[in-house]
Amino acid sequence: MHPEHHTDPATGTPIPSGTAPSTANAPSTDTAPSTAADTIGSNRWYLSTAPIIRALIHLCVPMAAALVVSAVYNLINAGVVGSLHDTTLLAAITLGAPILGLIMAIGDLFGVGGGALISRLLGASEHDPAQAGDIKRAASFSVWGAFLTGAVLGGIGLVFLGPLVSLLGADAVTAPATSAFIGVMLAFVPVMATAFCLEQLVRAEGAARQVMIALIASAVANLVLDLVFILGFGWGVAGAALAMGLANLGVLVYFVAWLQRNSEHVSLAPRWFTLSPTILKPVLGVGVSTLLQSGFLIVTALVLNTLAAAYGDAPLAAMGVAVRIAQVPEFLVMGVTFGVLPLLAYAFGKGDGARLRSALRASALTVGGISVLFAGVVFVLREPIVSAFIADPAVLGLGVTILVAQLTAMIANGFTGLITSLFQATGRALPAAVMAVTQGVLFVPIVLLGNLWFGLGGIVWSLTVTEVIVFLVGVLLWLASRRAIVRGLAVGSPERADAQLADV
Repeated sequence: MHPEHHTDPATGTPIPSGTAPSTANAPSTDTAPSTAADTIGSNRWYLSTAPIIRALIHLCVPMAAALVVSAVYNLINAGVVGSLHDTTLLAAITLGAPILGLIMAIGDLFGVGGGALISRLLGASEHDPAQAGDIKRAASFSVWGAFLTGAVLGGIGLVFLGPLVSLLGADAVTAPATSAFIGVMLAFVPVMATAFCLEQLVRAEGAARQVMIALIASAVANLVLDLVFILGFGWGVAGAALAMGLANLGVLVYFVAWLQRNSEHVSLAPRWFTLSPTILKPVLGVGVSTLLQSGFLIVTALVLNTLAAAYGDAPLAAMGVAVRIAQVPEFLVMGVTFGVLPLLAYAFGKGDGARLRSALRASALTVGGISVLFAGVVFVLREPIVSAFIADPAVLGLGVTILVAQLTAMIANGFTGLITSLFQATGRALPAAVMAVTQGVLFVPIVLLGNLWFGLGGIVWSLTVTEVIVFLVGVLLWLASRRAIVRGLAVGSPERADAQLADV
């Protein structure tokens, strides 16, 4: 039997049955506190009651470290491929980026929604332990949904590989390398999508250190396999894709083993798979915003590649290198925006408004500090950094310009990501989806007009302009959503919501 619970009509968030609205935001009055939440130093403690700064360090620093290592790996990988002195190989990797984005989108569709629901259920279980009963169903639905969806889409991609490569913008010169790179990646879609999903589920329990271990180990394994497959066996970009797939297989095995041994509530057994609306709606409702965002990012990359390709292979190569360099500070910011999501979701599910606000404020200050500091450093050293990867003076100048545009966009994107995490954590699917749709809808006309009016420079700066506008839209949506978020925190008590609205 499913545990009986009600749902907040404004957010779709489970409301713990038997919990009085007047105490929903006062965790200190609970009569049956969670032992796991009270154990100092446990993953659950960091989500529940740890000081905010300690919680952010525990959740965000490992996430940022893992993402930075991944960004550094991307730079080294570009260097390994670039050592072959064939710009078509670098262009093939750039053209294949949308496929990797699609794989991540599949994993995040189920992982972000499932992870946010699991964190909210863990928080709600502090009031009503029966709420934890749906965690197994949420986890099983998320994992098997990612695997099966990945298998279907990967198979379709392999069947239509030729048209897909042409759609990505490959010409007669880059098509063979692009086909080799994408073909191998498509074979690993089920594995990679499931690995991305599992990453979110492990983070949902506050186990950021375990995610860091897996991602760093994956980057190291990926690099070693790159050297073997690319330089040793001479497999080129196909070797790079194979190395990526095998490294993610290792991640999948690690996460499954860790969850089986350490998670009290999560189960990946198929017998827990369910299509119940109480699971399907909150998982896909939140996850679809991530899918839409990733989908529009794929469209963005396709349009960028197609328009940039008209100016030759040099812009594609410069864009690929500049994006990888900008990822280092960008991934630090993403470490905060991704890492804080379980904390926000747990506090919301628990009804702890003070903790939610404190986490949000501290995260915003951190995002702002990282963005300004690292963007400034990379901006000052932009020419020597880019020249380490590009020797051609003409391509070097273009790479520097693209890097400056990427760094500017990063600042706006950091705060946009934090607002999106708040919406996802609190089950506000519609605002998160609106932000994703806004980005996609705005970018196409902006980049087309930029190309028409300013040529290649307009293409380079179009994404920056779009990110700034999306951030402003996010601020407006946040202001419009404050009352609904407070109602969810107050567990349906309008009087309490009105009293707290000014503090959110």
